[in-house]
Amino acid sequence: MPQTRSAPQTSKGRTKSQKAAIRPQGWRTTDDEEIERRRQRAATEPLEVQSLEPGYPVFGTFRVGADGGSSYEVEIRTLAQADNSCGCPDFEVNGLGTCKHVEAVLARVRTPKTIRIGRDDTRIEVFLRRTGERPEVRAQWPIRSRRSGAFTLVDRFFYPSGVLRGDPLVLLPELARAFTSAPPQVRERIRLSRYLLPWVEEESRRAARESARKRFLKDVEEGRETLDVVKVPLYPYQREGMLHLAFTERALLADEMGLGKTVQAIAACVLLRKLKNVERVLVISPASLKAEWEEQIARFTDLPSRIVFGPRAQRLRQYGPGAFFYLASYEQMLYDGDDLQQRLAPDVIVLDEAQRIKNWQSRTAHAVKRLKSPYAFVLTGTPIENRIDEIYSILQFLDPALLGPLFRFNRDFYELDERGRPTGYKNLDELHQRLAPVLLRRRKQEVEGQLPGRTDKHYFVPMEEEQALRYAEYEKRVARLTAEAERRPLTPEELEELQRWLSCMRMICDTPYILDSDCRVCPKLPELKEILGETLADPETKVLIFSEWERMLELVRDLAQEMEIGHAWHTGSVPVMRRRAEIHRFKDDPACRLFLSTDCGSVGLNLQAASVVINLDLPWNPARLEQRIARAWRKHQTRPVRVLHLVTQNSIEHRMIPLLAGKQALAHRVLDGEAGGGVLPLPSGRQALLQRLQALTGISATTTSGPPEAPSTETGDGDPLASQLLPVLGDNLLSLESWTAPDGRETLLAVVEDAGDGTGRPALEAIVSQSSRHAAANLELIDRSVFEALEHLIELGVLRLATDDRHLLHRSPALGGEKAAQRERDLTAARDLLAQSERKVRMAAVLAGGGFPIEALPALREGLDLALRSRAAQEGLDLPPAEPLTLPDTWLESRLPTHLTLIHTLRGSSEVLLGATAEEVSAWIAGTEKLGKEIGDALHRLAFPQASRHPVVR
Repeated sequence: MPQTRSAPQTSKGRTKSQKAAIRPQGWRTTDDEEIERRRQRAATEPLEVQSLEPGYPVFGTFRVGADGGSSYEVEIRTLAQADNSCGCPDFEVNGLGTCKHVEAVLARVRTPKTIRIGRDDTRIEVFLRRTGERPEVRAQWPIRSRRSGAFTLVDRFFYPSGVLRGDPLVLLPELARAFTSAPPQVRERIRLSRYLLPWVEEESRRAARESARKRFLKDVEEGRETLDVVKVPLYPYQREGMLHLAFTERALLADEMGLGKTVQAIAACVLLRKLKNVERVLVISPASLKAEWEEQIARFTDLPSRIVFGPRAQRLRQYGPGAFFYLASYEQMLYDGDDLQQRLAPDVIVLDEAQRIKNWQSRTAHAVKRLKSPYAFVLTGTPIENRIDEIYSILQFLDPALLGPLFRFNRDFYELDERGRPTGYKNLDELHQRLAPVLLRRRKQEVEGQLPGRTDKHYFVPMEEEQALRYAEYEKRVARLTAEAERRPLTPEELEELQRWLSCMRMICDTPYILDSDCRVCPKLPELKEILGETLADPETKVLIFSEWERMLELVRDLAQEMEIGHAWHTGSVPVMRRRAEIHRFKDDPACRLFLSTDCGSVGLNLQAASVVINLDLPWNPARLEQRIARAWRKHQTRPVRVLHLVTQNSIEHRMIPLLAGKQALAHRVLDGEAGGGVLPLPSGRQALLQRLQALTGISATTTSGPPEAPSTETGDGDPLASQLLPVLGDNLLSLESWTAPDGRETLLAVVEDAGDGTGRPALEAIVSQSSRHAAANLELIDRSVFEALEHLIELGVLRLATDDRHLLHRSPALGGEKAAQRERDLTAARDLLAQSERKVRMAAVLAGGGFPIEALPALREGLDLALRSRAAQEGLDLPPAEPLTLPDTWLESRLPTHLTLIHTLRGSSEVLLGATAEEVSAWIAGTEKLGKEIGDALHRLAFPQASRHPVVR
């Protein structure tokens, strides 16, 4: 039953209300502030506290947890010092000696009487103190126990100060045996913490790892064991990787792409099967790589593997007996994790392409980190793609204690300004050393004697006139936002818009065809034609061609057909099984010379049949670029590899080259321990944004902004996700909607032309996983026929929709004819206008609230005008961009009758408005907000007419 709590006190006697004055500055927090955060969580969260030792109502053991959630056992032995214990992950890692569960119990048991006592005065306590860098075994005893049998038993293991007399791995098991054999009256006077022996077991296991490896290697040397555990001989460095994984037990293998991380993990699992009798290995990878794992397992072992697929009920049955390797995807962990743990109970978990859990806040990362196994192998060639906290998230899965709590990680490795904001990286050498116990990384240059050579070359291609004109349009939009960013911080909506325009600039660098199917201008194609003519003159040469955008590859496909060159097609719109057939055709058919792929083919595939890699565009991330190249430049490649980059001259693409090099330098500093002391600057804040924009675009922040752009008609809600998906999926994407459940979980519902064979899912998953807004969303795909059947049932009133939190992100004209398409464009325009209005009205409110009511009036009048334009756009009125907007009174009276006075006032004489009082301006702002809400409600009813006919069903 939930307990009432008195105001908790610190060891210095301050109450919670007194401590509330502590205000952490961004990431810059002290231990006191972190403790106070846990006190506040204990006071505000619905935690239940249950006593497990009725005879010890204060200094006893308690179970604490939320209803329906996890519960943990808390041992209280002191009210003043941080010597209590809890089994929750936060307590084990944070080094504070407390957590919200401990604080919840303390709030319950603290009274004036117990505070005077201070600590347990009835039992000798033997426990683990977790307030230093490493846990420390301690004892505390009441003074009156000095002559008791209990004191005699404990005294021979501890000094009078409470410090253990020797090695805890030796003494604690001995103490446990002595305690177990002692008389009951002695045992009653001693409490051995329940967390002692599990800690001893884990520490003993750690200590035994290196000695176990040495014994095994000695047995190999003397012929009793062998390193040849798989059917194909391993290279020496791969044997080292196998041993690292098997004997570290929970390890990170971060070899550069192409060095064979998969086979090293397979060999380590086979070795553990032999040495430790492991029986079940769960491999979690991107869905597109499950077949690759199946092939590699069959090539290197005779052990059975099973790809987990199909509906949930079918998947759960597949976790049953019958295989050694179970091959699942990250997405399946969101739904199967808890049941999988019970049914399969894996001995080993392998995470392939583990950068999928680099975002520690994502639902996928949380689902994966709930899985438990004695052994865990994390495989990724890119554990750091952008920031060092990505490797923090990955290491949490292996060993949460290794890098400590996030607040200490931030203190140790980020340079913070006076407001607690990160400005740079520091102590990267120390971070590299902290990773050393679990990290093994080899770069290709280290084993270059076993790899063929690689040469890189950039081809700089000038724009054509039409391409340059279109590029300039987006450059102008970026310039306007850049100028705005110089004056003030950009809003989240503006930042998303900025990202969208930058992406459009990158697309135009390839070809305007990506955005406009009527414009096939593409100067990279003639350059590519020349390259292919020279390269394919050698009949043994095959080529990988990558682009981020499928529509760019369509032009290349047309070129290949014109040149009569056989090619394989591997994009997100191709079903998984067909993609697999395309891969085999490229590998095995001499006439198939080109492999055309988006980035869905840049991860995990073995394509050594190719010896030339052509990048038609550069990705934002250097790791993704290396992933592409590593499909060909990897083990078992017998020919030198040429890497060719087609770069549009004097463009955003051209300027990305040095920025990619900077990101690469960060990864090398942390993972490879490359020299470089001091602080590595971390771009942040508005000035850093401006500097990055200048570096990427060459646009000066002082560039004047042009006239307002017309609202976009491609997507709704000002959300960039659909804009990112459209160039990849094209006409296959018919509709995209976001639904938010009452518990906050988001579902993305995508309607694609034919969802039955999985078309579009890999591309959707790849882009959604990178979305700052939707990375944690569930993804559901349906095809046109299912969607239209549902729409029909809704029209008939058979089904009802929960529309309170439904947002339309994209609707294709193909889904409803030209009339519906025009309607959708009108609603999108209305939505964008209303969003602009809301921003202007908020700006007016800020000015008025800051003591500048008259200065607020221009923004307020503009906000009103935009709101009225939104209402007119809902009806499809074609309005000229006149200022002010002219609408007949009869029209206004019929649509907005309760707001006529406000409208006439704000659109009246400026001289009259300038004489307004602060109270009048505040009333006008409130009235305009109310008008905007009414217009927004009307827009919602038009966008989702079913909601006006049916009640919401959750």
